[in-house]
This record gives sequence, structure tokens and C-alpha cells, in this order.
Amino acid sequence: MRRKLPSTSALEAFEAAARHQSFTKAAEELSVTQSAVCRQIGALETFLDVRLFRRTRRGVMLTEAGLDYSRSVSARLDEVERDTLELMARGGRGSSLELAVVPTFGTRWLLPRLPAFQRAHPHVVVHLSSRTRPFLFSDTPFDAAIHAGETGSAAWPGTETRFLMTESLIAVASPALAAERPRTAADWARLPLLQQSTRPYAWRQFFDGLGLVVPQAMAGPRMELFSMLTEAAVHGMGVALAPPFFVQEELAQGRLVDIAPRPVGGQRAYSLIYPEHKAELPALQAFAAWLQAQAAA
Repeated sequence: MRRKLPSTSALEAFEAAARHQSFTKAAEELSVTQSAVCRQIGALETFLDVRLFRRTRRGVMLTEAGLDYSRSVSARLDEVERDTLELMARGGRGSSLELAVVPTFGTRWLLPRLPAFQRAHPHVVVHLSSRTRPFLFSDTPFDAAIHAGETGSAAWPGTETRFLMTESLIAVASPALAAERPRTAADWARLPLLQQSTRPYAWRQFFDGLGLVVPQAMAGPRMELFSMLTEAAVHGMGVALAPPFFVQEELAQGRLVDIAPRPVGGQRAYSLIYPEHKAELPALQAFAAWLQAQAAA
């Protein structure tokens, strides 16, 4: 059965015209005449039986249908271009993985270990993009995601999950801010606490683990990423909670000190998540096995 698809030339002309809101600028970008762009878009409108542009005295404007379609077309053309460049770069050999990862975990834990995977699997290329919140795989190009979720939380629908590690947290501060280790709830209450916006109850849970009640546990500047919290702590803005492997470098250099009496188990676990229909991809299987081995070590 023949596919109901317009020509790629028409789609390319439409995407450029929609992006510029101008047939003239689209023609300049594509190195064709304005009349050629008009013909391509006219043919596309005839094919779709839908008006994509309104012609006005000042030029052209997308219709509502044209605006919706332009977003879809732009995303699909970007995917085709990316896949084409990927294939050209590999010369037809190997495969790639599109991986979403929580930012600081990707920077501090995964990237230092990734060269070992590349040496073991030289024909698999891993592309990384940051994501801090859950998403639908069907709406993205991702093959898998490394996600930090609540321990025991339900799996994403239609996915498989491979557990990597649970999280423990330590409290870190600049040496100047925390000259002495706090011992009592009153000691902690005198320190400014840096809050992570995606984990509003982190300090309260941390103090519960220490058997302390600190009324100001949810007060303090809020930031989204561990990297932001760490940098703020280095500059003396307050005390931050972080997994130990996120702040190894700062602790080793003396820019931060661990002021907690002991690590406290966090409420989150790191897992590799991927759609069920991609579970048999050889590149994904190799990466998942390697990643679990690294986490176990």
C-alpha cells in the first residue's frame, strides 16, 4: 500500500517558509526562486486539501492548521537530518543510543566512566541530553533514560526498569561557613539550608534520619540542580545535601567539608528506564549490562 506522504522538497520549503514567515527568505535559504517555493507550498496545500498560509498585504502568515503542522514537520525533519548525519559519521557501521539523564548524575558519575564503555563497544555512540522530570518516550527521540525516582515508585507505563543504586546524602558546606560540626537541632537551625526545588522535603527527611527536629528544615534559597546547590555551598551561601559521589572533587580539594555525623539514606533510587519495544536493541542491552556492572562496583 502506497504511503500518503508529500514530497520532501515540499516539506522542506514549507518548514523554511513557516520558520521565517516569508517565502522570500525561505527561497534565499534554500537557494531557489521565490516562485519555486510558492509552487512547492501550493502543491503541498493541494495534496493536504488544507490551507497552510494566509496571504496578506504584508506577506504570509501561518493558519492555525499550518502552525500545528509546521511544528510536526520541523521535528520530523530534524530527526531525519540527525539520523542521516549519524549514519554518515559511522559509515554504516555500529549504532547509537539517545539517552536522557539527570544532569549532575550524568556529569559527575556517568561521564567519567563512559570512556570505558566506548573502549569496550567502539561502534556504539551514546548521546546524552539532560532531563530532570519524567516524560513520555513517545514524545521524544530517547531510547532510554537514567532517572532518579522515589524508592518503590511505580514504573513508567510501557517501560522496563533496571535498578542501578539507592541514594545516600551528606551535608556539605564551605569550611568558612561551618567551622564546627553541628551536633544539636539548635546548631543546625543556625545554618542557612540550601533547598532543592525538586525535593522540597529533603532536609526534613535528612533530619528524621538523624533523629532531629529542625523547624526551619524547609526554609532557604531554592535551586533546581545538585550542581547549583554544590556551587552555592562552595561560595558560602549555605549547607547543601548531595550524594557523596557528586561532591568528591570539592571534598578532596577542601572547598567543601562534610558536616553531617553520617550519611543518611535518601528517598530516591537511580534506574535505567526504556520502552518495552526497545528492550531487544543490541546497543541498549550492551549499555544496560555495562551500566549495572558499574553501579554494582
